[in-house]
Amino acid sequence: MTNSAAFIRPLNYCPPQEPIDILYTGDQYLVVNKPAGLLSVAGKGHGMDDCLESRVKTIHPSARIIHRLDLATSGVMVMALTSPAHRHIGLQFERRHVQKSYVANVWGDVVGNTGHIDLPLICDWPNRPLQKVDFENGKKAETDWQVAHRYKGNSRLYLHPKTGRSHQLRVHLNEIGHPILGDPLYAHEKAYAASNRLMLHAHTLAFYHPDGGVWMEYEANVPF
Repeated sequence: MTNSAAFIRPLNYCPPQEPIDILYTGDQYLVVNKPAGLLSVAGKGHGMDDCLESRVKTIHPSARIIHRLDLATSGVMVMALTSPAHRHIGLQFERRHVQKSYVANVWGDVVGNTGHIDLPLICDWPNRPLQKVDFENGKKAETDWQVAHRYKGNSRLYLHPKTGRSHQLRVHLNEIGHPILGDPLYAHEKAYAASNRLMLHAHTLAFYHPDGGVWMEYEANVPF
């Protein structure tokens, strides 16, 4: 397996300033398209208060985070507007009833058209926030992938995580030799320099409506 990045590239937090793209608003929850470069929730330290949650609360004060996307990842997220919706949808995430798909552009020509990655993950404590593969102590992490397109020197993949570990897709793809382009935490120098952003996008999200149980599906257009 490949090692984690030898160093953590410095973060200069300059979140995008365009208005939040709200894909759906109902009585129980809303769905948004988080831009890359914006924290899901406020970070620790000076100047890290600007985040998706705080911005949405200026429009919908009752909005609450249910799940998160990494700072560098863009795409579809759901936020609760009521306590019952927060509990109901939160349990769906916990019990893995939610279906998610991502799109990523990765380094190299991936061999085969589909595949499955089963590598347990754990926090790399001396190098936080990095995660690493640990077969003895790591938590189970599984990802299915499918090639969407092949370019010269890189590939576009559809990703379907079966679990929701921190940095799961980024670590899994790096471990099989295909780091995500523009990844400041795990990609080698050439893959990192190949894009001015992390080429990872939460494309679709589906779950049961907290009031009535109808299966709902949402999609955020891929921006790269």
